[in-house]
Amino acid sequence: MQWFGRRESSNTEEGSSGGGRGVAFGGGLVGIIALAIYYFTGIDPSQIVNQVQNSSPQENTASAGPDNNQKKFARVVLADTEDIWGKLFNDMGRTYQPTIMHFFTYGVNTACGQASSQSGPFYCPGDQKVYIDVSFFDELSNKFGAGGDFAQAYVIAHEVGHHVQDLLGLSAKMEQARQQLSQTEYNKLSVKLELQADFYAGVWAHYEKSMKNVLEEGDIEEALNAAHQIGDDRLQQQYQGEVTPDTFTHGSSKQRMYWFKKGFDTGDVSQGNTFAAGDLE
Repeated sequence: MQWFGRRESSNTEEGSSGGGRGVAFGGGLVGIIALAIYYFTGIDPSQIVNQVQNSSPQENTASAGPDNNQKKFARVVLADTEDIWGKLFNDMGRTYQPTIMHFFTYGVNTACGQASSQSGPFYCPGDQKVYIDVSFFDELSNKFGAGGDFAQAYVIAHEVGHHVQDLLGLSAKMEQARQQLSQTEYNKLSVKLELQADFYAGVWAHYEKSMKNVLEEGDIEEALNAAHQIGDDRLQQQYQGEVTPDTFTHGSSKQRMYWFKKGFDTGDVSQGNTFAAGDLE
């Protein structure tokens, strides 16, 4: 991806956050888990709740350090999401309100509760911010086998996809469903939510190519590889030795790749209604 020297978004911040906006989903940390807005956290969501509650990560109240290439890259990607989603919302007769990208290290307090860097990048509807510890990009390559700058761009675009969902009213509907459905049924909705965010990431990639003309050979393959590597079935097999579809929260490798590719191929937001899809491919 061609990104050096390009516009960087000013909608970023660093350090501690949260407070003043309340808890997004009624249970502090549980709110984060309930919407599956964490990205790469392992298999059992309850393990993350226990992990963060027990460790009580200290917020990073100081600056996360001097700018580096990873942050510059993230700001360029965020700027492109602003331009592209701004255009797409305008085409829908809407006004796009950009998200804020919050850089942190170790731990952070959000409107959705506390989170540690081990939670990976996530989106909090309570304050409409994307949270990211950029050291995760190294883990993405080294631990998950998903290297390349466009794999990183896919992660960011996925989280911005959750912001798009929030602006379109889906976060509120998901919270309502969480209170009414069994965990198994809610997990099925969570998968559809995550796959739609993958689709939106694909739509963004479509316009990175057609509108921004910044894609390079191999970029889409990097994103598809990332989608494959972090499918629920692949992660479950790797970390618990068996696959249990009823506990999926993000979708299988095949599903994640399919919906990203569909977004990229079509560039058509209207074709991403994963909630109406039957078997989700």
